[in-house]
Parts: sequence; structure tokens; C-alpha cells
Amino acid sequence: MNPRLAEAFALLPDYLGWHVLLSASALLLGVAISLPLAIGAARSPRLRWPVLALASLVQTIPSLALLALFYPLLLAVSAFSAALLGRGFSALGFLPSLLALTLYSMLPVLRNGAAGILGVDPAVREAADGVGMTSGQKLLQVELPLAAPVIMAGVRTAAVWTIGAATLSTPVGQTSLGNYIFAGLQTENWVFVLFGCAASAALALTADQLLGLVESGVRRRSRARVLTGGLGLLLGVVLAVSPLVSLGRPAAYVVGAKNFSEQYILAELISGRIQRTGAEVGRRENLGSSIAYSALAAGELDVYVDYSGTLWTNVLGRTDNPGRAGVLRELTAELKRRDGVVVLGSLGFENAYAFAMRTDRARALGIASIADLAARGPGLTLGSDLEFLSRPEWRAVEAAYGLRFRAARSYQPTFMYRALAGGEADVISAFSSDGRIAADRLTVLTDPKGAIPPYDAVILVSPRRADDERLLDALRPLVGAISVEAMRAANYSVDRDTGKASPAAAARALDGALAAGAGDPPRR
Repeated sequence: MNPRLAEAFALLPDYLGWHVLLSASALLLGVAISLPLAIGAARSPRLRWPVLALASLVQTIPSLALLALFYPLLLAVSAFSAALLGRGFSALGFLPSLLALTLYSMLPVLRNGAAGILGVDPAVREAADGVGMTSGQKLLQVELPLAAPVIMAGVRTAAVWTIGAATLSTPVGQTSLGNYIFAGLQTENWVFVLFGCAASAALALTADQLLGLVESGVRRRSRARVLTGGLGLLLGVVLAVSPLVSLGRPAAYVVGAKNFSEQYILAELISGRIQRTGAEVGRRENLGSSIAYSALAAGELDVYVDYSGTLWTNVLGRTDNPGRAGVLRELTAELKRRDGVVVLGSLGFENAYAFAMRTDRARALGIASIADLAARGPGLTLGSDLEFLSRPEWRAVEAAYGLRFRAARSYQPTFMYRALAGGEADVISAFSSDGRIAADRLTVLTDPKGAIPPYDAVILVSPRRADDERLLDALRPLVGAISVEAMRAANYSVDRDTGKASPAAAARALDGALAAGAGDPPRR
């Protein structure tokens, strides 16, 4: 079997189990909330419009944004709960995903429920009134049974929507089939992307067919069809979720990672070092920068790698640049004082933002620095990663050099390099530790005004692990041990077009090089 396909199948029990648990929980909660609201909306015209309008409004919010918005909200509630009751709760992963998907599932059930009840023949209602039924009896014995096929059609729609949207829960730290898709897109592992899409589609179709069996049973008054469909759904959920029980106790340590190749590799490297101590390790990957740091400060992650420039500008809100050593020194002190976060040390390399161009294009235009770029910018197209144009670093560079471009487009990092190679972008916001810079023979523009802060890769440890010597002893050997050349080689082994390594394989190779003394420790 293809090694990548074998790896995908090996991850399937964990990813599928969490996806099914999340989707089923959100759908059940959505139906439990929507059905009483639908009954109320059918009974009261005053309630009908605001309830349906609010549910429709939720649908206009992109599902990924809805998932992300719940995290800071729950984090604030958790902090309040901890201050008031002495105990908070996890705001990362399952809970924000559950709440967002519950809201996302409600509209079809609400709309179909109200329409189904309102669509009951008035003559049937009059007959029910004529035999002396109470309002409750009429609802339970007449209106709901007659509206049930329409309601079930709404549940089927909600199920498909929920299962599809659940793939987007990965960036808020919830394991799902979306892990295949997000990781695959970043590393150009198309087997993972297709596998994740196929698994999600198969799950949605299976759930839809089983719910369809229940719907047809309700319509035909066939108890056998209803029971078959219902038992099929129950059995499917139990089988999918059962591996989660057999996976054992919760991980002793949780390692975080953002959403690009270097982060996957470093998360694997750190996890391996911790596992050698005999500890269980879990991972939360594909996190956004702000979510990752907030989760660490709140104790929902134990360790992850971030970059000094990101923390300097995004967390501390600093716009000055006291130099590489100054940034690291002040950052270490301020994060400890403010949030209790420990900066264990720099890994030894920088992964700084850098403007890069194809060498032939840069030479033709006479561009060697960002200052040169500013003069030519109005005729050029900038390609950036998904975060850069909204970050303080971009605003600082834009202000320092007066940068203006004909157009600016955002890409996943992998596709950003493709856009530069294909001519869709003239210049990109590259990463200095990316192996594709040398492989694609790109020219990195100098920054004569020092507008871009230093970006040392640093190990961050959560406040609750600040005195955990087992963890700290496992990670201290990594401080200062990885040169930018070693990191570029590891990154390129994952990102190259042919003969790709997995992040786990790249981490093992890097770890082996470090153990053999071939990590090329950087000059201080």
C-alpha cells in the first residue's frame, strides 16, 4: 500500500471518531433546541419572524469564522468562572466547535418544523378540535405526526451541513476529518486531502441515507424502516466513537502547532523528546497564532514553538525594534510577568518574514531591497500568506517604506510560492527558514530600515508547566541546537515537489542529526 495512504488509514479511527462524536452531538443538540422553537414559531407569528431571521443570520456567517469567534468568548467565560468559582473549563477544541455547529444546524430544522406544522390541513385541525382534543393532544397526536416527514427532511439537511462544516473545526484545536485536509493542503499531501474529503463525503452520505430511511418510515407509517434507520445510526455512532475509548487515558502533555510545515515538524520533534521520558503526548495542530498563544497562557496547551517577532508585535503590541538579543530578552521577561508563560529559549534559528522575488524578475526590475521595491510597487502584485496583511509587521513595513501595490492576494503558504513561480504574484512575503527560497533560487530583498523585527523560533511553556522539570529537561537540549540550514533542509524535505517526507519523518531525521552532532549549532 502507498505509505501516505497507509498513514491516512492509521489516523482514521481517531479522526473519524472525533468527527462523528462532534457532528452527532451538535445535531442532537440542534434538534433539541430547534424543535421547541419551531413549535413556538408555528403557534406565534410574533415569534416566527425573529426566530427564523436569527437562524438565517447565523447561516450568513462563514462557518470557520463562527467556530473561531466562540473561542475568545468561551475563554473569557472560563476566566470569569475560574475567578468566581476557582475552576474554569477548556475553551479550546470540542466546546467551541460543538456550540458553533449546533447553531449552524438549526435553520433547516427550524424552517422545516415550522413549515410542516403550519402545513397541516386546517380541516384536520378542526376535526381534532371537534373531538375535544386539547392543544397539547392536538400537537402530539395530529400535527407533529403529520409534519414529521417534513421535519425529518430538515434533519437530513442539517446532518449533511453539520458533517461538512465539522471539518472546519481543526483550526480551533478539535480533531476531525479536517485534520487530513488542513495538513494536506499545507504540505501538498494530496492523498491526505482527497482521503479527508472522501471520508467526510462518505460519512455525510451514509448519515443522509439512514436518516432518509427513517423519513420514509415516518411517511409510510413503517415501524420497521424507522427502527432500521435509527438502529443503523446508533450502531454507526457507537462503532465510530468506540476507538476513542480504547485510545486510553488523556495525554499528560499537549503540544501545539500552527498551520505550516515547520510547525508540524517541530511539534513532532518536541513530542518525540517528551515521549522518551515515558509520558503520553497529545497534539493540537493547525491553530492560528492568537489562538495558540491564548491556549498556552490558559493552560490548554503545554508547549509549542512561536516566533519572537510574532509575540513582540501581536501579543505585546510593540512596534520598536531593539535588535534580536533585545527583543528576546524583553520578551522573556514580559511574557513571564504578564502571563506566566516561560520562554525556555531560542531553538537557534530565525524564521523571519522576508520579501522575496524570482531572481530573474528582481534583476530585470533592478530590485535588491524593500526600498527599491517601494519605487516599483504600484506596478506589481504582492502575494502573502493568510495572516500577513492583517499583522502589525505589515503595517510597520508599509509605513516605513510607503509600500503600495497594484494588487495584493492572500494564499496558503504552499500556493503562495506556486503563485510566484507561475507569475500570478511578483513578490511574496516569504519565510527565511523555508527551503523553497534556495530551491527556487529566489532573491530575498534586504530591509535597510530594519522595519521587520527578528523572528527567533522560541519554545514557549505554559504557566502550569513552568516548574515541570520532566518537561523542561526533555526540551532544554533543543535550545540553540538547530541552525537555519538544518531547519531549511527539514522544511524542504516536506515541501519539495517529489520524494516528499512526512513531517514525522522529517522530525526523526532532524532529531537524528541533532543526536549525531550534525545540527550545525548556530554561531552566537
